Amino acid sequence: MFTGIIETIGEVSSFRDEGTNRHFKIVSTISSALKVDQSISHNGVCLTVTAIEGDAHWVTAIDETLQRSNLGNLVKGSKVNLERCMLNNGRFDGHIVQGHVDQTGIVRSVKEVGGSWLFTFEYDPAAGNVTVEKGSIAVNGISLTCFDSNDGAFTVAIIPYTFEHTNFHQLKPGDTVNLEFDIIGKYVKRLLRAS
Repeated sequence: MFTGIIETIGEVSSFRDEGTNRHFKIVSTISSALKVDQSISHNGVCLTVTAIEGDAHWVTAIDETLQRSNLGNLVKGSKVNLERCMLNNGRFDGHIVQGHVDQTGIVRSVKEVGGSWLFTFEYDPAAGNVTVEKGSIAVNGISLTCFDSNDGAFTVAIIPYTFEHTNFHQLKPGDTVNLEFDIIGKYVKRLLRAS
C-alpha cells in the first residue's frame, strides 16, 4: 500500500523487451537502499524490484500493465515518480493508494496561476470510474484532490514543491497519465450498484 506522497524522481536509463514483458532499469537516489522483491510505485504502478545495480534498480512490467498504464510510453531518459510502500508505523500523509492503475487519462490543459498550476485531465467515463468534488485521486502515483469534477474530467491544483519534485513539471496537453481512483469511492459505487 502507498500514500501517494512521492519520495523522488527516477530516470529510465535503459529497458529491454522479453516476450511481452518489458524490463526497466531505473536510476534514482533511493535505488541503492531497495531490496529485491520490494514493491515500489512507478508513476503509480506497483512493480517488484528484480535486481539492484548500484544507484539503479530493475523492474518488470507485463503486457497488461504496459497496455493499461503510461509505462508503455517510457523511453530512455523518461522521468518516473517513485514511492516505496508505506511502513506500518508511518504517518498517512496522502490517501490509500494501492498502486493498481484503473485507467489512463489525458492532460487537457495546464494553466499557471500565481506561482501554482491548474492541471485539467480527461478520462473515458465508460470505464465506470468517477471523481467527486474535493475527493482523492492518484495521478502518476501522486495523491491529489479533485475539483471541477465532471463526468470524465477533473482539475487539480499543483503547488510549486509538487511541480518541481515530481514529473508534473514535464506534463503538457495531450500527455498520458496513470489514474487510480479513490478506493473508498470505488467500493461505495460498487455497493450502490449491487443494491
